[in-house]
Amino acid sequence: MIHFDFELLLLILTTVTGVLWLADALLFVRFRQQPATGKAKKEPLIIEYSRAFFPVLLIVLVLRAFIFEPFRIPSGSMMPTLLVGDFILVNKFNYGLRMPVWYNNITEGNKPKRGEVIVFRYPQDESQDYIKRVVGLPGDHVSYYNRRLSINGKPLEISTDRIYAGLGDLNQLQNAGGCDRVGAKCQVYVEKNDETEYTVMTNPNTAYGVNGEVFVPEGHYFVMGDNRDHSNDSRIWGFVPEENLVGKAVMIWMHWDWRKGGTGLDFSRVGGNISN
Repeated sequence: MIHFDFELLLLILTTVTGVLWLADALLFVRFRQQPATGKAKKEPLIIEYSRAFFPVLLIVLVLRAFIFEPFRIPSGSMMPTLLVGDFILVNKFNYGLRMPVWYNNITEGNKPKRGEVIVFRYPQDESQDYIKRVVGLPGDHVSYYNRRLSINGKPLEISTDRIYAGLGDLNQLQNAGGCDRVGAKCQVYVEKNDETEYTVMTNPNTAYGVNGEVFVPEGHYFVMGDNRDHSNDSRIWGFVPEENLVGKAVMIWMHWDWRKGGTGLDFSRVGGNISN
């Protein structure tokens, strides 16, 4: 599915400016030469802009499509690992290079591992990018009952970490699932999946979420948000096809605290590594 987004716009602008610049250099510049003086007429403004912007657009396109792409975290589904206002970098080549816009594979890459945080195109609306944690690989038997996750019949090891300290911002409650409320007493745990440890959070003030068990089909992944009671994930809409993978989330490069009374840029989160 091809959808009109920033990547498509960037590809169009890069192509148009590159074609105009090349066509002028190969064909039209000679017609601007004045035989009497040997000097060329002033180049058209559109050619001047194309020559100036094409290299910049090309570099941005290559970096964004094949190396790293920035994303903003809009919801609290990955709390406490990622917060609303985090800006993250996503490694675009870890799972294999894909053509921009069309997303067909150019090279084979690594396969996602249990515990890695991935960005993917939402299977029910591929114009949207989602971020979740991989908990089940192709062929796995995944079960989730009473807030306990089991893989292939083995409950994952968990240990109590802390009570999450809510920030008390009413504007964020709908995004954080209530855990930003002071006194919410959401419980943070450390969960171990294979050799990877990461933090997850549950909300004792809500009823249990979706319970059930499934087998992950080949070529697909089962993903969940770290904010287990407030995440729209594979428990609700199913599996992530391998071809929908965008990349692996690797680090927080900026956090903008937009809450009322917030401090703006929060340097304490800048450079934060995303557990994988």
